[in-house]
Amino acid sequence: MTCASCANRIERRLNKLDGVTASVNYATEKAAVTYEDGAVTAEDLLDAVRAAGYDAALPAAVGPDGDTVPAAATDPTAALRVRLILSAALSLPVLLLSMVPALQFDNWQWLAWNLATPVVLYCAWPLHRAAWANLRHATATMDTLISIGTLSAWAWSVVALFLGDAGITGMKMGFDLVPDRTADLDHVYFEVASVVITSILAGRFFEARAKQRAGSALTALLELGAKDVAMLAADGSERRVPLDRLRVGDRFVVRPGEKVATDGTVVEGVSAVDQSLLTGESVPVEKQPGDEVVGATVNVGGRLVVEATRLGADTALAQIARLVTDAQTGKAPVQRLADRVSGVFVPAVLIVAVATLGFWTGAGEGAAFAFTAAVAVLIIACPCALGLATPTALLVGTGRGAQLGLLIKGPAVLESTRRVDTVVLDKTGTVTSGVMALVDIQTADGTTRPDVLRLVGALENASEHPVARAIAGAAGAELGGLLPAVAGFRSHDGLGVEGDVDGRAVIAGRAALLADRGIVLDGPLAAAHDAAQAAGRTAIVAAWDGRLQAVVVVADTPKDSSAEAIRRLKALGLTPVLLTGDNRATAEAVARQVGIDEVIAGVLPAGKAQVVADLQARGRVVAMVGDGVNDAPALAQADLGLAIGTGTDVAIQASDITLVSGDLRGAADAIRLARRTLATIRTNLFWAFAYNVVLIPIAAAGYLNPVLAGAAMAASSVLVVTNSLRLRRFAVRRDGV
Repeated sequence: MTCASCANRIERRLNKLDGVTASVNYATEKAAVTYEDGAVTAEDLLDAVRAAGYDAALPAAVGPDGDTVPAAATDPTAALRVRLILSAALSLPVLLLSMVPALQFDNWQWLAWNLATPVVLYCAWPLHRAAWANLRHATATMDTLISIGTLSAWAWSVVALFLGDAGITGMKMGFDLVPDRTADLDHVYFEVASVVITSILAGRFFEARAKQRAGSALTALLELGAKDVAMLAADGSERRVPLDRLRVGDRFVVRPGEKVATDGTVVEGVSAVDQSLLTGESVPVEKQPGDEVVGATVNVGGRLVVEATRLGADTALAQIARLVTDAQTGKAPVQRLADRVSGVFVPAVLIVAVATLGFWTGAGEGAAFAFTAAVAVLIIACPCALGLATPTALLVGTGRGAQLGLLIKGPAVLESTRRVDTVVLDKTGTVTSGVMALVDIQTADGTTRPDVLRLVGALENASEHPVARAIAGAAGAELGGLLPAVAGFRSHDGLGVEGDVDGRAVIAGRAALLADRGIVLDGPLAAAHDAAQAAGRTAIVAAWDGRLQAVVVVADTPKDSSAEAIRRLKALGLTPVLLTGDNRATAEAVARQVGIDEVIAGVLPAGKAQVVADLQARGRVVAMVGDGVNDAPALAQADLGLAIGTGTDVAIQASDITLVSGDLRGAADAIRLARRTLATIRTNLFWAFAYNVVLIPIAAAGYLNPVLAGAAMAASSVLVVTNSLRLRRFAVRRDGV
């Protein structure tokens, strides 16, 4: 394909097949096709593309273990580079001879003819071949415009050279920015034909290079995986084998500095793993037995033994690449206008060019002037910039997002981010850590914090309750893991636990459990208990030696990044709303800590989607951020769904944007990136439209030399792609708003 008109033509041909819906992307040179089961075969689709005058191939094959077999690497600019160099070398002397009368020696025009002819007939051959293919299918593209324009300029010059006065010895010709109205068959336009072709080839060369750079983020992502692995045998020996020899359940070794070969679970060793390629976060994450690791991340600490759980196309890296590829292949709603325009653009330009030729001829101007104006119209009008405006920005934006751990699922998401005014946040696991933690200990006179941690921590260590785990974990951390044994442990469901620690009868739980033992909660500890309960926290009362000793407070605490994330969302003009099934006191306590003013509490999982629908009914455009299975309906109901990447697969599937790192600050970064990408698309479309709206009338009025028209046309496409490449500099913010 050479322009947006080509993509539209192939798309129309595919969509004519029964049961087929196709979207052809000019920038990525890919077609996304969906069809009813049994409606067509892959060969039918390929035949449809060939019938449109093009060729196509199926995507890369998938191996038996799910590993993708890449196609042979080719440089799309290699052949273009050769033609460009030859064209430039031959065109430069032609341009200088035509522009500078002082260089025009006797019969210079004949040398210009000899230099320009290989450019027109060989270097521009792909253009003419494409134009002929279009003609055979009764269609026209940008190649049609360029082929007709340059061949006309060359043919006119040949006629003037052999049949007119342009071939006489001593002929002189100056270069005019505005075409000469008095020129006739004593002028040649070899510089127009050769320089325009050189400009077109240069534009396409730099456009191809820029498109390669635009897709480099995804290419780099796909190339990050390990190529071989140190597989661990049953006898403990290691042998390095190609990655495709690894199977689910096999164990492999990851030494410091090595990449993790594939997704798996750590079974031995403790180390820090750099996950920045997936999450965008530079701080390594500590891993220990039982933790999951992701393929292509880097082990920066000790030796790990990992059991493979996913291979090939099932790995997180492959799924991310597939998600980004799907997003890049789609079309944003803002591209629909460009598609409609480019579909009729080339035929309209041909009509304008013929009308220009007829008008100036009928107005009594010289045939050469009328011809020059018509050629300028053909050359200046290029739908390439229009066709590249959306897909190149989408290509760069989604690729950059993948590098930063912000996965935008499709182009339609961009429009949603612009309109969103309210962001609903699930509390547990999204705003908070989702794990109980020890936040406070209040002691009676004569009792110390270490005493409480040692005795209550040892007692709770025998329980599996989340509150018990929080207390025991904090005690072990503060005391260096030195917790005494428990004898006679007894658990009272919903009330608490008791047992003997160091010969003391220790009891911990609700105040009601202690009251049953004749221990009354009063004084300062009663006040501390009531204050914790009022703040939505869980207060545990502890006693030993027959008297009240302490109040231990645990809570699901906000993530360290949540307050900053809320500030950033507000800075983007969004109103945050905290949504939770917890009681209002707990919800409001968390909301105060992170800076959220609006709270909706006590909502059952099934009711979350209805809350989002109610907000929408009140005229709000809602984004939903969640991580659990119970958030999936709300994520799907929202105008924009953002899933925390550390959450469940169901939530991630239901969302529009996935925050791989699990950092809530990524929500603001993702919305910023999506909005920046959409703004870039709109800027590209504006300049693409403005370029044609302004310059086509100027060319038709006879005020634009075809040489300058060719250069301007090529520059417009390069400008659009270059503007899109600025998205590669997008960076996440990790301090302040």
